[in-house]
Amino acid sequence: MLFTLAWKNIWRNKKRSLIILVAIALGLWAGLFSVAVMIGSWDTTVNSTIERNLSHIQIHTKEFKDENLISNYIPGGNKITGELVKIEGVSSVSARLLIEGMASSPSSSRGVNIVGIDTEAEKSVTTISDDIIEGKYFEGIKRNPILIGKKLADKLGLKLRSKIVLSFQSIDTTLVYAAFRIAGIYKTESSTFDEAHVFVRKSDLYKTMESESIVNEIAIKLQSSEEMDSVYSKIKSSYSSLVVESWKVLAPELAMMYDYIIIELQIFLGIIMVALLFGITNTMLMSVLDRVREFGVLLAVGMKRIRVFLLIMIETVILSLLGGIIGMIFGSLTIWYFSDIGIDLSLFSEGLSQWGMPTTLYPVLPLYFYGILTLMILITAFCAAIYPSIKTMKLRPATAIRTYG
Repeated sequence: MLFTLAWKNIWRNKKRSLIILVAIALGLWAGLFSVAVMIGSWDTTVNSTIERNLSHIQIHTKEFKDENLISNYIPGGNKITGELVKIEGVSSVSARLLIEGMASSPSSSRGVNIVGIDTEAEKSVTTISDDIIEGKYFEGIKRNPILIGKKLADKLGLKLRSKIVLSFQSIDTTLVYAAFRIAGIYKTESSTFDEAHVFVRKSDLYKTMESESIVNEIAIKLQSSEEMDSVYSKIKSSYSSLVVESWKVLAPELAMMYDYIIIELQIFLGIIMVALLFGITNTMLMSVLDRVREFGVLLAVGMKRIRVFLLIMIETVILSLLGGIIGMIFGSLTIWYFSDIGIDLSLFSEGLSQWGMPTTLYPVLPLYFYGILTLMILITAFCAAIYPSIKTMKLRPATAIRTYG
């Protein structure tokens, strides 16, 4: 009976109820979409970083993690690479040779990270081959081709097919100079990465150093990020003598940022609910004041005060949940639409590149956020109903009936 009566009471003043419903729906719609954009920006940044160079899992020696020296290579690195490809859940593997060196042009020089790669294997692990904006991926140059970032090319005053000289320390600690010619210029979402990394073929580095085939880093891409924990545990137990790290360890700032974002967004939604609380309280208080005589009659004929309290509480909860459901439906549809086409932020590409963020953002909202929001709506509704309900319970039937006719 109370639920039926509460539903009828809500629609006795349609204009007032619709106003608060629209206010709740719009507030939650905007709130949900804002939350999805923030989480989507993190998710897009992480995926971009993983696909650019980080990969899901990396393997090094402990000595290489302590000192980034070319001599600290992985024993049997190529054999391990072949074994890793066969592990269930692993999509592709790339064995790399990492060297810290200098890149010089006729006009300037810069410190760079020289990454020696197997071109086909690297193409299946990272997206560097897709980020080429000038030239081609190790094509067009027969001897010692190199890929450099757009930012580095601008700093060194180089262009396609220009000669660049790399200097670095070989395995036997001798200083090596080698001339390369630019086969392609790439541009990723991170200008910092573009300025600091050059890619060459491992075979060219081996010839230059007159050394055997060695590997400093093994990058592993998984079929799905959801399988990371199980695959990571399997690899770590199989190669306990090596340092096996997931992207969360390799880039702890990204994992930490997600935890902070979730806390901040929950606070953000809480602020929206507090703002809505005052609107709901005001609406219910006006509803109570309009029906003082009615409540006086109900109390006079024997209706218990606790039932009057519950009636106001149920009205508030129904009104809040209805507005919340409408807001979540529209919010979900908006998120679904933009998660498919993305939000173009190319206007801010220069600033975003400093943080390694892509210019197209795809909003995403975990399902558990809907549960959190529903709980927040219920708490807000109960809090908003307390004052009007208490005010109704304190009414004196005789006074209420005589005062309001």
